Parts: sequence; structure tokens; C-alpha cells
Amino acid sequence: MSRLINRLANTLRTLESYLFGGNGFPPGALALVHVHDGSPQPAAPRAAPFSLRDLLGDGMLWAVPKHRRTVEKRLKRKYGSPEYKLKILTPKVHLRTCATCGSDQEVGVLCPTCYKKVRTETELMQEKIQSELGLEPVDRDVVVLYDRERDEQPAEFWQGKRIVEMEKPRPSWFSKNLLQKSTQQQSEPDELKPGHEKLG
Repeated sequence: MSRLINRLANTLRTLESYLFGGNGFPPGALALVHVHDGSPQPAAPRAAPFSLRDLLGDGMLWAVPKHRRTVEKRLKRKYGSPEYKLKILTPKVHLRTCATCGSDQEVGVLCPTCYKKVRTETELMQEKIQSELGLEPVDRDVVVLYDRERDEQPAEFWQGKRIVEMEKPRPSWFSKNLLQKSTQQQSEPDELKPGHEKLG
């Protein structure tokens, strides 16, 4: 800003010297002649030299609003607009009750209470696997078993697998087969689904 003011001042001085011959303003041809009659004259107060910096520094305002905002615009900036985005608090109408735990949840989002149990159990399994396997390379399948689940299968079934045992019973909501729901009973081999006919 100061460099701009200095450039403007230098430009005005150069223009003044070209127009009036460098003698200042007003030119000598238009200046008044003072005739001294011998009587003492009071000394005229010497005016301060003209400075363009004072005019541009305090006499002008830069980048200020020219018009006042209307009431409608002020309210829209404060509270938003229902057509675009409302900033005020509005009641949520997309809440549902979880069928498993009974807590409230948003539609299309996992229940936070149920997911917290799954995440806690997963972290315990990860810590157990890391403590037993360490930094050894995983060259075989890793199977996580809970209390008394190893006896359900013969010893030949677990050969070639790395077993990590959890010292607690399996939670009721944690199914052994993750592709099958824990609340759904397995169908009998002879039972047929509707639409399927028995061949032979």
C-alpha cells in the first residue's frame, strides 16, 4: 500500500513539473504580486507541505460495503434456507429401534450398540492372535476356537492349521459359521425348500 502511495505521489510531482516548469503551483504568470508599503506585516502562518500520503491514508476507505444487507439476507445467513440447507435444529424422523438390543439407530446404519460388542470381541481376538503368533510368518490357516470347541472335531481335522484358543465360551451372538445366521436353525437334509422338487 505504501509503495502505491509513493508511486502516485512521484507521478503527480512529475506531472506538475512538466505542466508548470518545475516552479510549483501556481505558476509565476498567475501569481499575485505583494507590494510592501513599509508597515510591519504579521507573519503569515506557514502551511504544512501538501502530502498525498495524508489524503490517501485517512481520507479514503478501502474495501468497505456500499450497501446494507437486507433483513431477508441476514436471516438466511443466520438460519439457512429450507430449499438448500437449514441451520436450525430439526427433529430426526429416520430413527428406528434395533430388533436385537432395542436401542435407537438411524435407518441404513448399523446399530452402534450391537456393533460395539462385535468390535470389542474382534479386538480381543486380534490381541490373542498377536500374542501367540507374534511376528512369525503365516504359512498355514489360523483358526480361532473358544472354550471346548477343539474336542468337537477329531485331531486329524486340525492338522495343518494354527489354532488360537480363547479362554472363554463363545458368545451367543457369534455364530461358528459366519455365512449362516445364529438365530436360524439348520434345515433337515430331507427337508426341501418351496419350489424345489426331489429328483429320482
